[in-house]
Amino acid sequence: MATQIVPAPKRAENTGTAPLTPAAAAALARTLPHFPLVQAVAEYETAAVHAAQLAGLAESGRMSDLEARSLADAEDVMAAARSVLDKAGRLDLIGGA
Repeated sequence: MATQIVPAPKRAENTGTAPLTPAAAAALARTLPHFPLVQAVAEYETAAVHAAQLAGLAESGRMSDLEARSLADAEDVMAAARSVLDKAGRLDLIGGA
C-alpha cells in the first residue's frame, strides 16, 4: 500500500479557515482580556513547582551553579507573574492576599 504525499499549502491564507460565528466571536472577545492573567498563573505555578524541587537541593548543599541559576530564574518568573496578578488585583488566583 503506497502512502499518498499531500503537498503543504504554499501560503497560510489559502488554508480556508471558517469565520467565527457571532456567538463565538463574542465569547472570544470576553475572554481575551483574561489571557494575561491565565498566562501569569500558569507561569507562577510552573515556576513554583520548579523552585520547590530545587529548594531540596539547596538545603542539602549539593546544588550546582546551574541549578542555583535555575532556582534564581524560577524565583524571577514567580515575582514577575505575581506583579502582573497584583496589578490586576487577582493575587487570590495564586493563593495570595
